[in-house]
Amino acid sequence: MIKLTKFNSDNRKGEFVLNAEVIETIEQTPDTVITLTNGKKLIVEEPMDECVRRVMVYRRALHKY
Repeated sequence: MIKLTKFNSDNRKGEFVLNAEVIETIEQTPDTVITLTNGKKLIVEEPMDECVRRVMVYRRALHKY
């Protein structure tokens, strides 16, 4: 699971946790758009590189044990 922030959220209430296993693609267009395996699209505040980094940290943590 990775913590992200909904686009145009002015406070922490825009934070949510996403299951990284359901991410199909991440695009920078210029906003960051995450497409899920079910076709749903999410726009988040974090840049694409940060989203990718968080997914990598999550996956490394899974395979650590």
